Amino acid sequence: MLRWIALILLVVLVALQVKIWTGNGSMQVVDGLRASVKKQTAENQRLQQRNQAMAADVFDLKHGDQAIEARARTELGLIKPGELFYQVVESPAGAASTLPPPPPATPSSRP
Repeated sequence: MLRWIALILLVVLVALQVKIWTGNGSMQVVDGLRASVKKQTAENQRLQQRNQAMAADVFDLKHGDQAIEARARTELGLIKPGELFYQVVESPAGAASTLPPPPPATPSSRP
Protein backbone atom coordinates (compact mmCIF):
# COMPACT_ATOMS: atom_id res chain seq x y z
CA MET A 1 0.00 0.00 0.00
CA LEU A 2 2.85 2.37 0.83
CA ARG A 3 4.41 1.71 -2.58
CA TRP A 4 1.21 2.75 -4.35
CA ILE A 5 1.04 6.02 -2.45
CA ALA A 6 4.69 6.76 -3.23
CA LEU A 7 4.09 5.92 -6.91
CA ILE A 8 1.02 8.16 -7.06
CA LEU A 9 2.91 11.02 -5.41
CA LEU A 10 5.78 10.54 -7.87
CA VAL A 11 3.38 10.67 -10.84
CA VAL A 12 1.76 13.82 -9.45
CA LEU A 13 5.19 15.40 -8.96
CA VAL A 14 6.21 14.60 -12.55
CA ALA A 15 2.89 15.94 -13.87
CA LEU A 16 3.35 19.19 -11.96
CA GLN A 17 6.93 19.56 -13.24
CA VAL A 18 5.75 19.05 -16.81
CA LYS A 19 3.08 21.72 -16.34
CA ILE A 20 5.60 24.15 -14.82
CA TRP A 21 8.10 23.77 -17.68
CA THR A 22 5.80 23.33 -20.70
CA GLY A 23 2.22 24.31 -19.88
CA ASN A 24 0.31 27.56 -19.99
CA GLY A 25 2.11 30.03 -17.73
CA SER A 26 5.30 28.00 -17.87
CA MET A 27 8.74 29.35 -17.10
CA GLN A 28 9.40 29.81 -20.82
CA VAL A 29 6.26 31.92 -21.24
CA VAL A 30 7.12 33.98 -18.16
CA ASP A 31 10.64 34.66 -19.47
CA GLY A 32 9.19 35.74 -22.82
CA LEU A 33 6.78 38.10 -21.09
CA ARG A 34 9.59 39.58 -18.99
CA ALA A 35 11.65 40.26 -22.14
CA SER A 36 8.61 41.83 -23.78
CA VAL A 37 7.98 44.08 -20.77
CA LYS A 38 11.66 45.13 -20.73
CA LYS A 39 11.54 45.99 -24.44
CA GLN A 40 8.31 47.96 -24.04
CA THR A 41 9.72 49.85 -21.05
CA ALA A 42 12.75 50.92 -23.10
CA GLU A 43 10.46 52.04 -25.93
CA ASN A 44 8.29 54.00 -23.48
CA GLN A 45 11.35 55.78 -22.07
CA ARG A 46 12.51 56.71 -25.58
CA LEU A 47 9.09 58.07 -26.47
CA GLN A 48 8.84 59.93 -23.17
CA GLN A 49 12.16 61.68 -23.86
CA ARG A 50 10.94 62.57 -27.35
CA ASN A 51 7.71 63.97 -25.91
CA GLN A 52 9.63 66.06 -23.38
CA ALA A 53 11.82 67.50 -26.14
CA MET A 54 8.75 68.30 -28.23
CA ALA A 55 7.02 69.93 -25.25
CA ALA A 56 10.09 72.11 -24.66
CA ASP A 57 10.12 73.02 -28.33
CA VAL A 58 6.44 73.99 -28.23
CA PHE A 59 7.04 76.08 -25.10
CA ASP A 60 9.94 77.90 -26.81
CA LEU A 61 7.85 78.56 -29.90
CA LYS A 62 4.94 79.92 -27.84
CA HIS A 63 7.02 82.11 -25.52
CA GLY A 64 10.05 83.28 -27.47
CA ASP A 65 10.81 85.00 -30.73
CA GLN A 66 14.30 83.52 -30.95
CA ALA A 67 12.99 79.99 -31.46
CA ILE A 68 10.62 81.15 -34.19
CA GLU A 69 13.41 83.08 -35.89
CA ALA A 70 15.78 80.11 -35.71
CA ARG A 71 13.12 77.82 -37.21
CA ALA A 72 12.39 80.28 -40.00
CA ARG A 73 16.09 80.56 -40.82
CA THR A 74 16.91 76.85 -40.82
CA GLU A 75 13.74 75.32 -42.23
CA LEU A 76 12.51 78.04 -44.56
CA GLY A 77 15.78 79.78 -45.44
CA LEU A 78 14.48 83.21 -44.48
CA ILE A 79 16.85 86.15 -44.00
CA LYS A 80 16.45 89.56 -42.42
CA PRO A 81 16.37 92.71 -44.55
CA GLY A 82 19.90 93.89 -45.29
CA GLU A 83 21.49 90.47 -44.71
CA LEU A 84 23.37 88.59 -47.40
CA PHE A 85 22.71 84.91 -47.88
CA TYR A 86 25.51 82.64 -49.04
CA GLN A 87 24.79 79.05 -49.95
CA VAL A 88 27.66 76.64 -50.37
CA VAL A 89 26.81 73.63 -52.45
CA GLU A 90 29.15 70.67 -52.28
CA SER A 91 29.19 68.09 -55.03
CA PRO A 92 28.35 64.59 -53.88
CA ALA A 93 31.24 62.21 -53.36
CA GLY A 94 32.18 60.32 -56.49
CA ALA A 95 30.36 62.75 -58.79
CA ALA A 96 32.16 63.96 -61.87
CA SER A 97 33.52 67.48 -61.77
CA THR A 98 31.46 70.15 -63.51
CA LEU A 99 34.59 71.82 -64.88
CA PRO A 100 35.24 71.21 -68.56
CA PRO A 101 38.14 68.87 -69.37
CA PRO A 102 41.48 70.54 -70.22
CA PRO A 103 42.18 71.09 -73.93
CA PRO A 104 44.16 68.33 -75.61
CA ALA A 105 47.90 68.85 -75.76
CA THR A 106 49.15 69.89 -79.20
CA PRO A 107 52.34 68.33 -80.48
CA SER A 108 55.12 70.84 -80.48
CA SER A 109 57.52 70.98 -83.37
CA ARG A 110 61.20 70.86 -82.60
CA PRO A 111 63.78 72.37 -84.98
